Amino acid sequence: MGEQIERLVRFVTETSWDHVPETVRRHAKLVLLDTLGVILAGSEQPEVQQLRNRLIAHGGQGATVLGRGCPTTDPRTAALLNGTAGRSIELCEGHRYVSCQGAVQVLPVVLATGEWSNRSGREALTTLILAYDVAVRIGSCLTPRALAHQTGQAPLIGAVAAGARMRGLNTDETSRALRIAATLLLTPSYTNAVAGATVLNVAGGMSGFAGTLAPDLALAGFAAQDNAIEEAFSSLVGDGFQPDKMVDELGQRWEIARNYFRLRACCNPIYAALEALEDALAELHPAPDQIERIDVATYRFASVMRNPEPKNYFGAKYSLPHAAAAVVIRGNAGYGSFTEAMVHDPAIIALRRRVHITEDPQFTAMAPNLKPARVTVTLKDSRQTTRVCESPRGDFQRPYREAEVREKFRELAGRVLTREGVSAVEHAVDRCDRLNSVRDLIESVRRHSAS
Repeated sequence: MGEQIERLVRFVTETSWDHVPETVRRHAKLVLLDTLGVILAGSEQPEVQQLRNRLIAHGGQGATVLGRGCPTTDPRTAALLNGTAGRSIELCEGHRYVSCQGAVQVLPVVLATGEWSNRSGREALTTLILAYDVAVRIGSCLTPRALAHQTGQAPLIGAVAAGARMRGLNTDETSRALRIAATLLLTPSYTNAVAGATVLNVAGGMSGFAGTLAPDLALAGFAAQDNAIEEAFSSLVGDGFQPDKMVDELGQRWEIARNYFRLRACCNPIYAALEALEDALAELHPAPDQIERIDVATYRFASVMRNPEPKNYFGAKYSLPHAAAAVVIRGNAGYGSFTEAMVHDPAIIALRRRVHITEDPQFTAMAPNLKPARVTVTLKDSRQTTRVCESPRGDFQRPYREAEVREKFRELAGRVLTREGVSAVEHAVDRCDRLNSVRDLIESVRRHSAS
C-alpha cells in the first residue's frame, strides 16, 4: 500500500474529536441533519419499501431501518437499505471540487454500526468527518471513466473507513479493510440515471453494506494485496490513480466543510440552466401555454440530459426538459416535481417537448470550475429573453444558507415523522456530540415515525 494511503489510514485511526475545529464540527452536524432528512424521504420510494419488506423478513437485529415504523434488522441490511433510500431522491449533498457524494454513503454505516455497537454521538460525528475525508481524498486521485458514476467507488472506501473506525479497528486492521474494499468496488453508470434505472441507487446502498462487511473480513483474517486500491482505480474501475496530492493539508483542510447542499431534486449539473430559466420567467411572467420554446445551451456533461420522455421519476431527475417544465408549471424543481404523477402530467409532457438542449463548446471549456448555462425563452407573441448563469446557487460561489438547509430537512423528514418528531430529531442532531449513544438519536426517529 502506498505511503499516502497509509498516512490516510493513520489519520482515520488516530484523529480524535479534539483535533477537529469547532467550525467543522458545526458544519458536520448540518451535513448529518441534511443527509438524515434525505434518507427518511427516500425511504418512501416504492421500490425502497418493497426491498425493505423483502430483506427484513428474515433479517436479524441490532440496527434500525429509517422510515415508517423503523423496523430493526442486522447492521449490514440496515446500512444497505438506508444508503439506497438516501440515493434515491437525488437530494444528497456532494463535494464542491471532487465528484463525491460522501455523506449519503458514509452515514448509513456510522448510524447502523454505531447503534449496534452502542458508540457515542461524538464518536459517530468524528467518524463521519474523517471518513468523508477519506472518500474525497481517494476520489481526488482518481481519473474516472467517462460513463462511471461515483456511487459505490471512492465513497465506498470512505464507508469502509467509517465501519473500521466505528468498530475500533487498529491501524493495520483498518489498512487491510480498505484494501479488501478495493475488491468490492462497483461499476454504476451515468447511463443508468438517464435511462431511469433505479438500480444506480443500490450502488449507494452497497457502500453501506461494504462498510459493515469489510471490517469483518479484515478481522476474520482475509488478506488483500498491498496495491489493491491503486490497481483497482488505475486499471479496473478507473483510468488512472495519482496519489501525489492525497494527503495535502491533511488534518488542516477538512473536506466535509467543502461540500455543497442541494435543494433541487435533480442532477446537479442542470442547476445552472434552471436558475437561468427562473430569471427569464421572472422577466416575462408567461403562462405555460404562452411559451413557444425554451432553448438551453450548456456544457457537455449537462447537455446529454436532454431526454424529453423520461421513463420514470428517476429518469426525470436527469432530464433537463422535465426539470425545466416543472419549474414553469410548478414554480420549483423540488421533491414534488419528480414524482410518477409529474412524469405523466399532460401539461408537463407538452412543455417538455418544447425544451431544446445543445452543447456550447465555450461552456464545456469552463467546466468543471464553472457549470454554466444559457437559456432563451421565446413566447408565441414573439417576445423573447435570454439569461445566463455561470454558477448556480448551492455551489461554492453562492452556498445555501443554513436556514434553507434546515427547512429542507423539515420538509423531507416531515414526510415520515410527526411535526413534534421533526423538531425532536433536529434537536438531537444539534446536540449529537453530547449524546451518550447513537441509539439516543435513532430512538428520536423511532419514537416519532409514522406507522
